[in-house]
Formats: sequence, structure tokens, C-alpha cells
Amino acid sequence: MGSNTVHLLVVDAHRGAHPTPMRSEKSVLRLAEQIDGDGRLTSSGADRLVRAVASASAAATRLGCDELMGFATSAVREATNAGAVLDRVREETGVRLRVLSGEDEARHTFLAARRWYGWSAGRLLLLDIGGGSLEIALGRDEDPDLACSLPLGAGRLTRTRLVSDPPTKQAVTETAEWLDDQLAPVAEQVRAAGRPDRSVATSKTFRTLARLTGAAPSSAGPRATRVLTDSGLRQLIAFITRMSAADLAELEGVSASRAHQLVAGALVAEAAMRAMSLRQLEICPWALREGVILARLDQTDAADHTDWSG
Repeated sequence: MGSNTVHLLVVDAHRGAHPTPMRSEKSVLRLAEQIDGDGRLTSSGADRLVRAVASASAAATRLGCDELMGFATSAVREATNAGAVLDRVREETGVRLRVLSGEDEARHTFLAARRWYGWSAGRLLLLDIGGGSLEIALGRDEDPDLACSLPLGAGRLTRTRLVSDPPTKQAVTETAEWLDDQLAPVAEQVRAAGRPDRSVATSKTFRTLARLTGAAPSSAGPRATRVLTDSGLRQLIAFITRMSAADLAELEGVSASRAHQLVAGALVAEAAMRAMSLRQLEICPWALREGVILARLDQTDAADHTDWSG
């Protein structure tokens, strides 16, 4: 349950194996836009969430899933009435949603990237832009040395800073400067931890930006190498900041439901790359969902393992 979409990912997986996707179903809820002035998820938003969870649960049952893991990110996490909403979801659907902290999001996504690239990636830096937050993680192991979450999501910035369509030149400039200030402390922590050997990014936002700057389309498959360069991103920003959301939605690779957030996402990506002196990011096809699945598989009962004591 993200800030923008609800995504059911069905995988055939066991410990030590590649979690093979069998089915993927998405629906657009934009939960973050259902938060009222008091920070509460509106009754309409809660109704939509309950229906989405019930639908995903029914689909999981129909598809023969042995286990259903439900988790929610920043939109639910930050709602002041999250407890009551989660209780209602459990009572009406039987599904217990786990609310991930921002640090948990960063750590699970980092695990997914580490497993995808392997130990040969060395010190790995991960960036992930969501609707409500930006996650950053860095480390040599599967558990990163640095994992943090900043309230710099593409949806959040669109609602709070880039309110006109298209955004004004002044709003774009001021947002870029503000992002530099917000990212400076984390960038300093990254520099202190040591320069990464490989810098990667996940999320729909980064995939879309890479596609618009010339990366392979989704039809090329998940193993196609895709990169986002700082020069390509700068050129893209100069282009898209003059376009309306309706026009952006016409671009190849841009979904209509996220078109209005594209400029904000691009500004966050550019600011993060600038703050950490990154010339390019490689796009990782695995992200938070795969990280949650991998972490769950790692928790399988020790009794399933071979006993070498004897």
C-alpha cells in the first residue's frame, strides 16, 4: 500500500531461489491525497483502502498463494488515525497490514538491490523516490551501514511546492534550492561513510526518468542495463518543466496517474545526484516488494536447514 498505488505481487519463491513473479496487479488510490488538514486519512480514503485490500486478498486466494504479506508505507504511516484505519482493515478483510518505517523501507529496498547485483557491486549506494519519501541506503553488506528516509517524495512535493500546472519557473528554482538544503546533511553522511563503488536507483519514478532519457523500454526485460545520467536528467528537466501534466502523460513510458508528479520526481533525483556528486545511476529492477519477500524467506525456520553439527 504505497502513497500512489496498491500493488499485489504474486511470486513463486523459496529460500535461496530467485523469487519468480507470477502475477502483478495494481490499482491507483493516491492515498497521500486523501489526507485531510488534520493529518487524518479521510473516510473516503479509508473506504478505498479497505476495498483495495479486500480485492488483493481475494486475488491472492484465487491465485493459490500460500502466504499473504500486507505492508504500507508513508501515506498510512503518517496518518494520525492510522491505528483506527488499520484496525478497520483487519476487521473487514482479515488482513493485518504492517506499517513500515522509513528506515525499514530503505533497508528492505537495499536488500533487494544487494541481492540483484551481488557482492561484486562492493559498497552499494541506493536511492528510491516514492510518492511520500526518498529513501537512501549505503553499505557493503546486506544490512546497510546508513539507511534513512526523507519526506521528499514526488507526490508530496507536487502538492506542497509545485502546485501550478505546469509549475512556474520560480517554483522550480526555489524547489531545487530548497532540496539542496534538505539533502546536504545526508550527503555529508554518505561522504563520511565512503564513496560507493556502485550507485543504483529503484522505483517507478527513476525508471520513467531513465526511459525518457533513452534507456531501454520495459519490453526489453528486467535484465537490460538501464542508466540515468546527470547530463541527461538536466536536459530532461529543461524540457518537462514547460509541459502540462496532460502533455507529459502523452510521453512514452509516462503513466497518466503519475504524470503530474514527474517534474517533482525529476527535481528530487537531480538534487540527490548533485548532492552526492553522482554522474549516473543504474536502474535496479528489484525494489521494496522484492526486499520484503527476500527478508521473509530469510526468516524460514532453521529446522529447514541442513544440520552440519554431526
